[in-house]
Amino acid sequence: MDSILHATTDNPVPDNHFAGFFEGTRGAKVRYAVFRGKGAKAKGTVILVHGRNESIEKYFETIRDLTSRGLWVATFDWRGQGASDRLIASKPYGHIRRFADYEEDLLRFIDRVVLPDTRLPFFIVAHSTGALVSLSLAPRLANRIERMVLTSPFIAIAGQVMSQRSITVISRLASLFGFGGRTFRREAGLPAFEGNALTSDRARFTRNCAILREHPELAVGHPTANWLNETLKVMARVRNQDHLTRIHIPTLLLCATADPIVPRSVVGSLARNFRAARLIEIDGARHELFQETDRLRGQAMAAIEAFIPGSDIEESELGL
Repeated sequence: MDSILHATTDNPVPDNHFAGFFEGTRGAKVRYAVFRGKGAKAKGTVILVHGRNESIEKYFETIRDLTSRGLWVATFDWRGQGASDRLIASKPYGHIRRFADYEEDLLRFIDRVVLPDTRLPFFIVAHSTGALVSLSLAPRLANRIERMVLTSPFIAIAGQVMSQRSITVISRLASLFGFGGRTFRREAGLPAFEGNALTSDRARFTRNCAILREHPELAVGHPTANWLNETLKVMARVRNQDHLTRIHIPTLLLCATADPIVPRSVVGSLARNFRAARLIEIDGARHELFQETDRLRGQAMAAIEAFIPGSDIEESELGL
């Protein structure tokens, strides 16, 4: 088990867990882990769904927070990242052949790991690209998932040299003409803290860099043209009113107001058209709410506690 999950000096593996691999769609080997909650009676299971270029190790702190409250946590690495099968063997690029492969892997994880090996009721807590996958799949999850929390949902792109429209056109053409496995940027080393788009918390930023420094096999490079093409198509679909009206799972949207990656205005527009959702903004937070400073991260965790049933905090405190 120690060879499946990787600890670093300031990021130990949470206790009381089991880990392994399941077979994703089209034979991909997908790494997963389940962490048991503390207490004699489980309050349910959180299916923790990662963003792009993330791995189970990055969420150890959040997993401990959730399990300390009596919740189990089930999580996995997306195909193409973390310790799951890579899709371009010779390159570290972030790649996907079909966005539907993400959705099918999440369904398989629920069917093959969560349902038989964890505890009811089931909740989704998903970040960024994971939130996009969950949002896309939500109409098919109504009888399985009690509630969803989507943090910084990756439903639009900001902060790029090119506009989203230009990225859409170029990535579509590149995929169409056989260049879908290529990226638009040169690979670089680990990012610097100054000016980063993810978090204003230096300690958590440094910890996450240390994970990749000690275990570089977990790192993922820039997204390929096909990853962008597939993802952008789904972004447009999930914002459509017809799709949103088919979602009946009570949903909490957490928006970081200083997020330079996902436009705040687009998340707000989504919330207005999404009958099953409520929006909470975390003022001053950047993209990765679970990696932010204690003050900002604490607001996100408190909102999750208040929303997911079984918490000691009443939902009325959020007006939900």
